Amino acid sequence: MSIGPANSTPPGSNNTSPSPWNRWNSLPIWSQIIVGMVLGIVTGMWLGADAQALKPLGSLFLNAIKMLIVPLVFCSLVVGVTSMEDTAKMGRIGLKTLALYLATTAIAISLGLLFGHIMEPGAGISLATQQQPVESQSSPSLINTIVALIPQNPVEALANGDILQIIIFALALGIALTMVGEKGKPAISVFSGLAEAMYKLTALVMKFAPYGVFGLMAWLAGTYGLEVLLPLLKVILAVYVAGLLHLYGFYGCCLKFLGRVSPLRFFKVVCDAQIIAFTTSSSAGTLPMSLRCSQRLGASTSTSSFILPLGATINMDGTALYQGVTALFIAQAYGIDLAAADYMTIIATATLASIGTAGVPGGGLIMLTLVLTTVGLPLEGVALIAGIDRILDMARTTVNITGDIMVNILVSKSENELDMAVFEGVKKPEVAA
Repeated sequence: MSIGPANSTPPGSNNTSPSPWNRWNSLPIWSQIIVGMVLGIVTGMWLGADAQALKPLGSLFLNAIKMLIVPLVFCSLVVGVTSMEDTAKMGRIGLKTLALYLATTAIAISLGLLFGHIMEPGAGISLATQQQPVESQSSPSLINTIVALIPQNPVEALANGDILQIIIFALALGIALTMVGEKGKPAISVFSGLAEAMYKLTALVMKFAPYGVFGLMAWLAGTYGLEVLLPLLKVILAVYVAGLLHLYGFYGCCLKFLGRVSPLRFFKVVCDAQIIAFTTSSSAGTLPMSLRCSQRLGASTSTSSFILPLGATINMDGTALYQGVTALFIAQAYGIDLAAADYMTIIATATLASIGTAGVPGGGLIMLTLVLTTVGLPLEGVALIAGIDRILDMARTTVNITGDIMVNILVSKSENELDMAVFEGVKKPEVAA
């Protein structure tokens, strides 16, 4: 006859039921981030303005990501250049990458203008009587941008986080170390070790991502709320619909017909990077995860370390698309008709300006003032766009980083440096987990 409880565990036996904490840790990072995002939105809507208290969680995560950007970009580029050992190959890859980045950006802004024309988000809105004047933010000319590429003080550029100058210095140093030969190998080994350390540090920081995303989304939902978003829903809808079409339609066709690879497999793997980009709104901050996703798709470390840092700075497809929608929104709201020449000017300006736009949250607003000034549109409209910029930034950053990885895959395939067994999931990647 049994004395103890019927469901008692016999002495010495192991309880194999995993704890909630173990089950949580067993989830892939993208699942944890989605849970954090949903819980953050619910918490933010519940707390309202009090959700501001949770913002430090997100700020800690963003600061940790920003901490990685400069050393990761610098070390990755130096290692990427030195690992090629062939300056002709590097030049060829660089030209392919730049051509693809500029071409996709031009198509993105054209798509944004098309959706802005079709959906007419600014129709029926009068900004002239509702908005306060906004001072134009100074944007450097193209000549000044080119001159400023060469850092007068590389250490100062590293300290200030000037990504374009850091890229130029890293490329120059990598080429010089390759040309030195045997004497440069000890320095190359140091940079290789630093790059590996940064990859490991990135993996550690990403473990905090779900909690940081929770804080960010709670603050976002509590700060804006549905009542602020509804009047500008058409602008948000136009940017998101155009972004989804560019991302899954255009990029999918490029992968299928130019790269001859599976778009479904690509989008499945890059999901982790897309979620980080969507919640942090930082192309540069998503760079660590973009590198990992590229490695999981079979792209070589050397090629990825060269292409992706460039893309985080000069490839702004989502930002360019956003320029098209918002420029037409402001023109329609003020009752200003744009001529065909104005459309061409917007396309050219946004494409070239994307080279100098920082891959950080809010960088698109500065670029928008440049586009509006070029075609003579009122800058007052930026005030209203700034109110929903964070919502739009999430979509455009997701498109930006997906374009970076897509170009990396296309260039890697053209250089026969894409491991198709890894891409198809038959073989595990050697570097990324």
